[in-house]
Amino acid sequence: MENQKRNFYHSESNFQFIVEDNRLSETNSELAIRLEDPIITRNLKSGNQIKTKLWIKNMVSQCCVIVVKAILDTIGLNYTKVELGEVEIVGDISTENLRRLKSYLLKYNLELIENKKDILVEKLCNVIIDMIKDPEEVFNLKSSYFLSKKFNYSYTYLSSIFSSVKGSTIQHFILIQKIERVKQLLLLGNLTLSEIAWQLNYSSVAHLSNQFKKITGLTPSEFKKLESAKVHCML
Repeated sequence: MENQKRNFYHSESNFQFIVEDNRLSETNSELAIRLEDPIITRNLKSGNQIKTKLWIKNMVSQCCVIVVKAILDTIGLNYTKVELGEVEIVGDISTENLRRLKSYLLKYNLELIENKKDILVEKLCNVIIDMIKDPEEVFNLKSSYFLSKKFNYSYTYLSSIFSSVKGSTIQHFILIQKIERVKQLLLLGNLTLSEIAWQLNYSSVAHLSNQFKKITGLTPSEFKKLESAKVHCML
């Protein structure tokens, strides 16, 4: 079968769909539909199964994943994937269910992402969070090099888009996330401060401590004592 490509537009509930259909063979076809506002992607694969992909802002932990799954179950939307910032739903999603989803998400400070720039920035945030939680993949690599390679964009472009959406730099976001990770590891108590500094690729314990106090106003030891006191008071 000859390669075909066709584009057409369809409007529904004030949303504009751009449809691109590339068919390489009868057994290998994909229909991708990109919704401009909010961004929704649908893929029609073998067996004519429609999957709707949504991007969600502020999903920064596995707790958020659990919350989003509960919301989807409440609405009655079947899903094949729920990850940080990304959801894949089986079938189409009605205007009413989309409205309900937005409403539920906002109760938990989550929201559907409205444009392509926001999607790129949210993906950047999620990759950075994963990068800090599992630093082996990027150990001894500059974060700028890793992110540029991961997204196949120049770091200058990524940095510009990030700053325009977030109002702060990628490096500041990385710093904040590293400090949050330090807090988690301190409270777990399985690693010494030296081991935490090494794991998060700090040049020294002093460097980690200085950054920690600059962001939190406390030294790592002061933070740990304060949190331990809070737990003791709750018992």
